[in-house]
Amino acid sequence: MSAAVVVRRLAALSGASAVGLGAYGAHGFKNTDPDDYQLMLFETANKYHFYHSLALLGAAQCRQPAVAGTLLVAGMGLFCGALYRQALTGEVAPKKVAPVGGVAMIAGWLAILL
Repeated sequence: MSAAVVVRRLAALSGASAVGLGAYGAHGFKNTDPDDYQLMLFETANKYHFYHSLALLGAAQCRQPAVAGTLLVAGMGLFCGALYRQALTGEVAPKKVAPVGGVAMIAGWLAILL
């Protein structure tokens, strides 16, 4: 299976999970204050999750889909995963890896240039 096909499939799974998590966030946080920090973290994670799911579709078409896709997936896992976890559990420790994920997402976008 080619790297482009793998990245395209990852994009589809990522997009589907972003929709599911967005629905959970819309309903799971419905009794909270709209200015709640955990809700804002969840919404930020979900927004970046969606954007980078779409970026994976583009990465599947670039010259180095495995490089760009790996960086984007790793970035989403670290950045969005840390924010989702903090929003759901209140733990602040996972937040420390979020900047690493942000750098990986930036590198993923730049890898699409290759």
